[in-house]
This record gives sequence, structure tokens and C-alpha cells, in this order.
Amino acid sequence: MATKKFKCELCGYIHEGDAAPAKCPKCGAGADAFTEIVEAGSTDAPAAPAKKKGLDTSSNTYTIIYASVMVILVAFLLAFVSSSLKSYQEANVENDTKGQILTALNMDIKAPGFVVADEFTKVQDMLWKDGQLVPYEGKFLSAYGTAIKEGELHVFVTEIEGETKYVLPVTGRGLWGGLWGYIALNTDKKTVFGTYFYHTSETAGLGARIGERWFQEQFNGKPIFAGEDTENIALSVVKAGSSKAETEIDGVTGATLTSDGVSAMVKDGLAAYISFINN
Repeated sequence: MATKKFKCELCGYIHEGDAAPAKCPKCGAGADAFTEIVEAGSTDAPAAPAKKKGLDTSSNTYTIIYASVMVILVAFLLAFVSSSLKSYQEANVENDTKGQILTALNMDIKAPGFVVADEFTKVQDMLWKDGQLVPYEGKFLSAYGTAIKEGELHVFVTEIEGETKYVLPVTGRGLWGGLWGYIALNTDKKTVFGTYFYHTSETAGLGARIGERWFQEQFNGKPIFAGEDTENIALSVVKAGSSKAETEIDGVTGATLTSDGVSAMVKDGLAAYISFINN
């Protein structure tokens, strides 16, 4: 049997034998000061720990790969869900837009049994083009800002109690974001039958109140021109409580800039249709 070696950790003395000496002959330290020296390649040496196969789950590489895979999977799932629901989302947006148009025609779309899709079948989507109304044959739009800028003027035509009504889309800008709405005109195209307005981000309790019916119903029956001047839109929104002229509407208290935005939207929106109105 091979002789073992023991080293004194205090003075470095090397002892050879089967066991450490009871006392170091050099410094007098006890047996507990000696440590066995294990030679490289010795069968007595402790086995080196086996390397783990595959990725080390505590390494940075594993963390990066895991995070990347999860991000890709989640992105794929979101894209799949979005694609699957796209048709339903578009249908809901279209139905909501049709409901807004019907609201401008003073219809209570929230009434029990009211079905927007059924009622809207009575409304024709037309285009004012080259001095006449022609049927619109494209995809139903849910926003009209771009179309109006490009000269594509939609006119929704229907009949209520034997009288023709025309609904004109209008768009504008409020204090914090975009505004949009629909103005329904009577058969003479000179007086308002009804309106609908809404916003993207106006202040709750202030500018956002333009979406409430009490504000919108102020327009009902109002003339859009002042006197015999049929070239300039006179219908406007003024500071709350200051309306005097027949063409003036009281704005929302504490929301002057939003009210001004609605006023500009009404004036500019109707002005875009002036040739249709005066035809």
C-alpha cells in the first residue's frame, strides 16, 4: 500500500506514513494541524463533479434563450388572436358607426328591441360627385376625415315620416384630440334635423360632454345660414349662456376650447358640402 503524505498547515512540514503524527516534530502542532496531500491521478482523490448535459439553467445564456422563446411565442399568440378576431372587431366598429349616424337622425338606438343593422338598411350611402348624388359602392367607412380631405363627400340619405333627411359626416379637433360627428339636415338642407358628436380624449365632465344628447339636441331645428347668405355657414357654438342669434348654440361650461373645436368642425364640415347644400 502506498505511503500517504501529510502536511502541517502551520509550518509546512511534510510527514510520510499511514497517518498524521501525533505531534509535528518541527513546530510541535497536534495531529489536527495536518492535512493529507492527495497526488494528482491518485485513486484516493475525490472524483471531479460530472458536467451537466444540456443548458445550465442558472446561466445567462439559458435566461436569454428562454426569454427570447417566450417573447416569440407570446407575439405569435397575440398575432393569431388579433387575426382571428379582426372580422368581429371590424363588424363591431361598423355597427357602432351606423349607430352614430342613426343617432344623428334622432333615433334611440338604446331602446329595447332596436336593431341598428335592421334600421340602417333604410339609409343609403351616397357620394356627392360632379354635382349629383351617386351610390357609394366601396367598403363602408368608419372614419371620414381622410375621405373629406380627398374630396370624397359621403351623404347618407333616408326618409323619415315622408320627408327626406341628409346626414353629413364632419371631423375636427378638440382640446386634446380629434372630434367627429354627423349633422342631419332636413329636406330643405338649410335647417338641422339632428346631430351626433364625439371625441377621442376630451376631459371627462367638461369637453367630453359634447357626446351627451342635451348638448347635441340644441342644434335641432337651427338654421345653418344667417338670413339670405347661403354661401357662409353661420351655425356656431359660443360661450355657455351667451347665445343670442338663432344660429348660435351654447357651448359646454368650462370647456371653451372643446366648444370652439365643435364650432369649427360644424362650420368647416358643412362648408365642405356647400355645393351640395345649395344645389
